[in-house]
Amino acid sequence: MDRNLLDRLSKITDEEKDILSGKSNINRSLYYSSDDSLSRQNEVDASLLLAKGKLIDIRPHTRFIHFPEHTHNFVEFVYMCQGSTKHVIDGQRITLKEGDLLFMNQHAVQEILSADKDDIAVNFIILPQFFDSVISKVEGSSSALMDFIVSCLTDKHMGGNYLYFDVSGIIPIQNLMENLIWIMLEEPHNRRALSQSTMALLFQNLMDFADRIQVPGSSFEQNLMIQLLNYVETEYKDASLTDFSTRNHIDIYTMSRMIKRATGKTFKELLIEKKMEQARFLLKNTNIAVTDIAYSVGYENTSYFHRTFKAMYGTSPRQFRRN
Repeated sequence: MDRNLLDRLSKITDEEKDILSGKSNINRSLYYSSDDSLSRQNEVDASLLLAKGKLIDIRPHTRFIHFPEHTHNFVEFVYMCQGSTKHVIDGQRITLKEGDLLFMNQHAVQEILSADKDDIAVNFIILPQFFDSVISKVEGSSSALMDFIVSCLTDKHMGGNYLYFDVSGIIPIQNLMENLIWIMLEEPHNRRALSQSTMALLFQNLMDFADRIQVPGSSFEQNLMIQLLNYVETEYKDASLTDFSTRNHIDIYTMSRMIKRATGKTFKELLIEKKMEQARFLLKNTNIAVTDIAYSVGYENTSYFHRTFKAMYGTSPRQFRRN
């Protein structure tokens, strides 16, 4: 990571000075609202961390102290810039190492063990509506995999409240995280647009490394759905529900119900959407013949390909290309 950014993020804050001076508990007034209702006593409040009107911001992770169990009324990303931090989320222990990403939704119960001076992490505080604009900026239509990931982050979904991305060695992702941090710190005049566009690029890159996503051990369905949607993304030409179910030793009817419950669609609908999305991309960005495009996305019957494309987009492949 850029040395200048690391130096800025590693400065001892006023809160940390108090801790080093002997304060043994976190300063609750920095995190929790004055609402004394039992349900919100340990809920970190976005209104105390985000300036009015902001949908996203960052703060360096507070070191030198144990942060007891809490929830958030926002989505939180933790990016490990240097060193490591230890977290307990919904009872499961996770160690973040340099370059790793941890995403938590509003329902995650998190505890953070004390970190040392050289353990530099950044917490992203994000309101769920921020992701609406992020998805709209993704090139083409968003994939089913991306939609599912976003739903995991913005709602209580299939028993899993966090996603851990083991992406420490992936240079494009590291560069995008560094760019996001720079935007948050420098606050250029077009900060919101830049942060949303950069986040969209981050998501697109993360989708290419879906095999690096770790989910709660208790969330069998969530893990299986990420595997299935990644399978559709990467093997759409020859993908079949029978093949996936056989690979994962699961009954095909059980898998069908799981897909419908998680996405609201059938496997066939997900597969057709992916094939048509890829065909549309090739029609728009290449000069490949329509017949060859049909074959490349898994259609040997070009007439069926034409009918399917027109049913989805209201125009023939050739007319789409001309327009």
